[in-house]
Amino acid sequence: MQRSRLARWTSGVAVLSLILAACSSGGGSTAAPAGSAAAPSAGGSAAPAVSAAGPSAGGSATEAPSASSSAEKGTVKIAINPWVGAEANVAVVKNLLEAKLGYKVQATSLAEEVAWPGFQTGEIDAIIENWGHPDLEKKYITDAKVAQDVGLNGVNGIIGWYVPEWMVAKYPDITDWNNLNKYADLFKTSESGGKGQFLASDPTFVTNDEALIKNLKLNFKAVYSGSEAATITAFQQATEQQTPLIGYFYDPQWLHSKIKLVQVKLPPYTDGCDADAKAVACDYPLYKLNKIVATKFANEGGDAFTLVKNFSWTNEDQNLVADYITNGGMSADEAGAKWVADNEAVWSKWMP
Repeated sequence: MQRSRLARWTSGVAVLSLILAACSSGGGSTAAPAGSAAAPSAGGSAAPAVSAAGPSAGGSATEAPSASSSAEKGTVKIAINPWVGAEANVAVVKNLLEAKLGYKVQATSLAEEVAWPGFQTGEIDAIIENWGHPDLEKKYITDAKVAQDVGLNGVNGIIGWYVPEWMVAKYPDITDWNNLNKYADLFKTSESGGKGQFLASDPTFVTNDEALIKNLKLNFKAVYSGSEAATITAFQQATEQQTPLIGYFYDPQWLHSKIKLVQVKLPPYTDGCDADAKAVACDYPLYKLNKIVATKFANEGGDAFTLVKNFSWTNEDQNLVADYITNGGMSADEAGAKWVADNEAVWSKWMP
């Protein structure tokens, strides 16, 4: 209810702003109003909203649009989910929309389940990387018909349980879940209540870890790091200091190019084995990550929709831009502009 009231209040402000702008502009065209920004996700892990990007470097064949053309084309509202790979996707799409096609972009940091209602309220036009939410897909795509699946983004998502490589060298059978209980004492912490600590990540992420621990009868307790950044730091420290750690992680993620993590083999995934969230006792599936857009955006988004629909790159592309942002001292805008400048042969195929 609080979110609904906020949406109605911000919509009223947007309407009033349009009226005032029309009165003062003397009849000139105005940019389409941006949707209100919803509250960021819990845990302090949401990537910062991306600021307006300038034209990319590198002498692209596509001429940068003028300010007046940006006003005419309006604003595209994109969700940034709270991991750096999602920020990398948005950085590139944002650069192309603004610098090449003449749109304005409002990029808002939102947890996954918070972003989807924006398709219905008009606050969100696109999610560039969806990690499998059948409940939300049913609610907003199948039932309400306010959103659409517009295809894969080219990235394959892998979620699993990982340990640092040094642990596998010392305890070779630790990568088999059947052997985890005999090593549980290695992972005890002050937060794990006498059990081994399993480091869960951002509590807003799609996870089965608590159910897996219970259903596989493992002597572990899930302790949430609170954010992707905190999980990365924990794995880095566990590698550098050779302290035991087991936790939730995934690919694509730039950290895999910096340190070696080894995935624990859980019971194999089969279709439907995760249908009941409380009864899950199998590994995570391979995720073919897709793009979700508002139905209104699909119908009225013009060239912006075409670009989003056509967007498709690789795990390596995403990891490169994520590394620019995290380790290269670049802002998201700078990272997106650099990738665009260096990869015209790739993105030119996405253009209207």
